Amino acid sequence: MIYVVDGFELFTDRSVVAMRVNGELKDLATQTTTTDVVEPVTIDSPDGLNILRHSAAHVLAQAVQTVNPTAKLGIGPPVTDGFYYDFDVAEPFTPDDVKALEKAMDRIIRQGQRFVRRVVTDDEARAELADEPYKLELIGIKGGAADATAELGADNESVEVGGAELTIYDNVDPKTGETLWKDLCRGPHLPNTRMIGNGYSLTRLAAAYWRGSEKNPQLQRVYGTAWPTKDELRAFQARQEEAAKRDHRKLGAELDLFSFPEEIGSGLAVFHPKGGVIRQEMEAYSRKRHTEAGYEFVYTPHITKSNLFEVSGHLDWYSDGMFPPMHLDEERNADGHVTRQGVDYYLKPMNCPFHNLIFRSSGRSYRDLPMRLFEFGSVYRYEKSGVVHGLTRVRGMTQDDAHIYTTRDRMKEELTGTLNFVLQLLADYGLEDYYLELSTKDPKKFVGTDEDWDEATQTLAEVAAESGLELVADPGGAAFYGPKISVQARDAIGRTWQMSTIQLDFNLPERFDLEYTAPDGSRQRPVMIHRALFGSIERFFAVLTEHYAGAFPVWLSPVQVVGIPISEQYGPYLDDVIATLKKAGVRAEVDNSDDRMQKKIRNHTKAKVPFQLIVGEEDQTNGAVSFRFRDGSQENGVPVAEAVRRILASIETRAQVTNQEQFASVQ
Repeated sequence: MIYVVDGFELFTDRSVVAMRVNGELKDLATQTTTTDVVEPVTIDSPDGLNILRHSAAHVLAQAVQTVNPTAKLGIGPPVTDGFYYDFDVAEPFTPDDVKALEKAMDRIIRQGQRFVRRVVTDDEARAELADEPYKLELIGIKGGAADATAELGADNESVEVGGAELTIYDNVDPKTGETLWKDLCRGPHLPNTRMIGNGYSLTRLAAAYWRGSEKNPQLQRVYGTAWPTKDELRAFQARQEEAAKRDHRKLGAELDLFSFPEEIGSGLAVFHPKGGVIRQEMEAYSRKRHTEAGYEFVYTPHITKSNLFEVSGHLDWYSDGMFPPMHLDEERNADGHVTRQGVDYYLKPMNCPFHNLIFRSSGRSYRDLPMRLFEFGSVYRYEKSGVVHGLTRVRGMTQDDAHIYTTRDRMKEELTGTLNFVLQLLADYGLEDYYLELSTKDPKKFVGTDEDWDEATQTLAEVAAESGLELVADPGGAAFYGPKISVQARDAIGRTWQMSTIQLDFNLPERFDLEYTAPDGSRQRPVMIHRALFGSIERFFAVLTEHYAGAFPVWLSPVQVVGIPISEQYGPYLDDVIATLKKAGVRAEVDNSDDRMQKKIRNHTKAKVPFQLIVGEEDQTNGAVSFRFRDGSQENGVPVAEAVRRILASIETRAQVTNQEQFASVQ
């Protein structure tokens, strides 16, 4: 319930920490009128959690400057599941420092300091924050006094100086009214620090370059998390512990799947034989399904002359994500004079311009459409070193990239078929819990007409709605050439990963002058659908590794069966069984090492092999084998023919088998 008294909105629900006034987030202390549309923001809502976490970041910064008055402030935004704050300090933080900071934060929280917002001019802000060089830089950028090429980062600096006016938040002693600390900030914040409670924790330390550029000073970053209650904090910490066990970088090393040799460079992976098997199976099954769905396979080079990306618009809109050009083909005579001008070549960040050239290479008729071109195309993106992360954020990747050319009147039908195909294929790899996200035009970064964008966005929205899946808006998140639907998949522990993307594009066909002959003989523009199912092989590999915690389903496992003889005398019998499986295409081997049987079992359990076939006297006498599963359960005395049949069925059905009960259900 909401009451209005003297122009102030009063919320009786104590979980309300802020409000939306005419659609804008505001502090609870904001004065309103009876004509304003006011909505409560609860602490457990997405906006409420961000406000809680941003308020906790302020308390962290206050604590740091209480313990270390010479520390200079960077920025402190909320992020997914938490917050961070960057500091310029003479000595890096240590784990002991973190404990001291949490104690200082506890004192500030218990005081119940009020967050009080003040609007200030540029000059007032500079005077009050004269000892904070990084704040002064942000004030200068907002005021236009800095380099005109500088821009505020949407997800970080904007929390300080976003919006129409500059504001400072004072942390005020509730008893004396004294300002104890202040920070440049857009807000809003909690009414007071006490509302942070005991559901917070500082989580880790890191280094980060100011404003994300290696040209700038390196700061010390302190990460934390904050939740409405202690129980929610503990639940989050339990999820984090489980996530750490599933970390694909850790499992990649333990299972010998891939590595990142320093000699090659940051964000560039090599896949080892076992990882290569998984990747090969992923790609082979994808190729099979794409062939069945009417896609045609193409191949394109890794580099191209700059002109291609000038036509596509990537050099205008995506150059920051591209590797620098290579200037090639220049020729000089003996005197050093240029006799042939060189050309800039770029590593490709996208495959779509190449596919457009394939479409344009010959005349097309409406009878040729839809044309579905598919490629496992290697692309290269200059990710900054601070954001490179295992296989999920790399500099060299392979996209399972498809571009579909169709007529305007059939584009909705094709989009519907594409989305269904994507969802079915993701389910085949074991991801079945997902929702959709609709990314719309960034008003500052797009090509084409508003009318085309509106039509494309409306069509995608209809296709998404008709799928029956939950649809979430992502305003301004589209690529420069068209809106997109992305499939957000939840893994085994509930984390969300962006998987497949489907983009509808009226603009690149125009830029590349693509045409087809319509039934009436006229020349028409095709509609272009961009579609990546995995996103990239590398990232999808990482997601599956964490989803399955390294215990891949049988069809993807590098080694599917290991034979373990109880003693050496049963080796020849087991060799024959394994040979039968290998002949049927199963990845199987016998462990004939000198290790004791129990050590062999431990080793292959740790390696997450789906099936261990253990053979002793009774098995050999009865022409059988005994199964041991990943969870330690066993099924004894299975006839060899039946064992082979069930193993092959597990592979054919792409079953996840970790125990005897699951194996028994495989038909």
